[in-house]
Amino acid sequence: MPFLDDSPFLKLFAVSQDPKSNSWAIAFLSAILGAGYALYRRATRISVAHLRGPPADSFTLGNLPEIFQSQVGEADFKYQKEFGDVVKIKGPFGEDRLLISDPKALQYIFHTSGYNFLKWPERTEISRVLMGRGLLWADSETHRRQRKVMLPGFGGPESKAFVPIFRRVGAELTNQWTDILVSSPDQTTVLNVATWLSRATMDSIGEAAFDYQFGALTNSRNEFMEAYMGLMSDTLGSPSRSAIFMQTVLPVWGLQLMSKYSNRRNLKHARHTAQLANAVTRQLVDTKAEALLQGKGNKDILSLLVQANASENAEAKLTDEELLAQMRTILLAGHETSATTLCWVLLELARHPDVQARLRKEIRDTEAAIHVRGGSDFTASDLDNMPYLNAVLKESMRFHPAVYHNYRLAARDDVLPLSKPITTTTGEVVSKLPIPKGLKVILSISGYNRNQEVFGEDAHVYNPDRWFRDAGGKKGPSVGVYGNLLTFAGGVRTCIGWRFALYEVQAMTIEIINNFELGLTPELDRLRKEACLVMIPTLEGEQLKGENLPLKVTLAPRD
Repeated sequence: MPFLDDSPFLKLFAVSQDPKSNSWAIAFLSAILGAGYALYRRATRISVAHLRGPPADSFTLGNLPEIFQSQVGEADFKYQKEFGDVVKIKGPFGEDRLLISDPKALQYIFHTSGYNFLKWPERTEISRVLMGRGLLWADSETHRRQRKVMLPGFGGPESKAFVPIFRRVGAELTNQWTDILVSSPDQTTVLNVATWLSRATMDSIGEAAFDYQFGALTNSRNEFMEAYMGLMSDTLGSPSRSAIFMQTVLPVWGLQLMSKYSNRRNLKHARHTAQLANAVTRQLVDTKAEALLQGKGNKDILSLLVQANASENAEAKLTDEELLAQMRTILLAGHETSATTLCWVLLELARHPDVQARLRKEIRDTEAAIHVRGGSDFTASDLDNMPYLNAVLKESMRFHPAVYHNYRLAARDDVLPLSKPITTTTGEVVSKLPIPKGLKVILSISGYNRNQEVFGEDAHVYNPDRWFRDAGGKKGPSVGVYGNLLTFAGGVRTCIGWRFALYEVQAMTIEIINNFELGLTPELDRLRKEACLVMIPTLEGEQLKGENLPLKVTLAPRD
């Protein structure tokens, strides 16, 4: 057949005396075979196309605009109500993904599977830009090693030891607010409590984690604090469709080039903050290393890390880059999540004056008992033994989780167990869900924390008293470390500083409610739950100004 004999395609693969031609031909053939195998693998791999879910907004971006542009929880609750706890959503170009709030599936992903569910590569790049290659960036063995090195600084005894620091910072906040109120005509004012809490938690982190005085509460013109103000909302809040496209479609190297060279305002803000943070943390690390050489180590978290890094055991060490990244992670993730959690606690107390009054009574009763025993201030044990305080905090963290989503990618073909059977689009009822390697899933912390199977039919109602009935919810899989909530995640990815954060929030809450009455303002009609890695309060039309929670503050009367 002359046609085939003369075919350039066949001549391409004919054996040649030229080694370069053979190499090129082999490479071309390998590419053809590889592409063919990829198409075969895609066609024969496990599919989740038969699951129920909302129609895509567009072929290019799927359901991602609704998920990333809406306020926290809006899309999750809508999908959960209509389609259940496992929802098929669309990613770019028709890609199938899952949104999961099913307790058993979440327990499996967080606890049972370990590192068989990795972070989305594009989300790790966001973590790297904001915090460096630290604990929130790392995965698999790198994450295991980093976490092992850092754990000693965040244990129960260590966290309890920081309570006096949290109380001192709370007292400074009280002094600042009292000075403002005393100079007000009717001893009432409206404060953006979000910025005050951010400054307070920055001071707490500075002293407890680094033995360093940021002076954020006393110095409102603090350059370092100003750089961190609004960083989350500026970098990730209210993303445009083009930003969603770039963050989900571009390869990681493309995102790295953008983060390094782009002149977009939000990326310049992120680079400027990173430079400041690296300079401050570098200085702190050098100071701690010098103190260690002189035998003057302290008990702050950085001193413990520097001491661990002096070990000759490679498994107990961090690289210099990792050490700086851990400090940046603590600075941003640590202070931002605590401040955000406190914002939502105080908002709910302002919305529910009866809850606020009941909590204030428990605080003052405990305060009186402390004085009777000869004590001078609240201890960690006192905080642990205040049932209504902890009910209020659990309910606030359930209702308003600071971190609302986790993003995971299946590292292998797997099977998810389900709490209750689901019905597919074909009418099939399944109690286990096979998923393919490479599938991207969004773990809905917001959806799980409002799951009616776990927390009752009134899961969408704020009610601290639920924690005095059935320990807050119905029996179900053990998922979270605090109240079985997912607010601090779970398993190998449990927030390493959850005890630290809890004592900080407890200490700050009792200080504020003991001394002040909080009320609502008309501006709160424009309140947004801004989705920007953490859920921060902003006002509609003023998102670029960063966190904003205007509350009416007055001095709380005493008998």
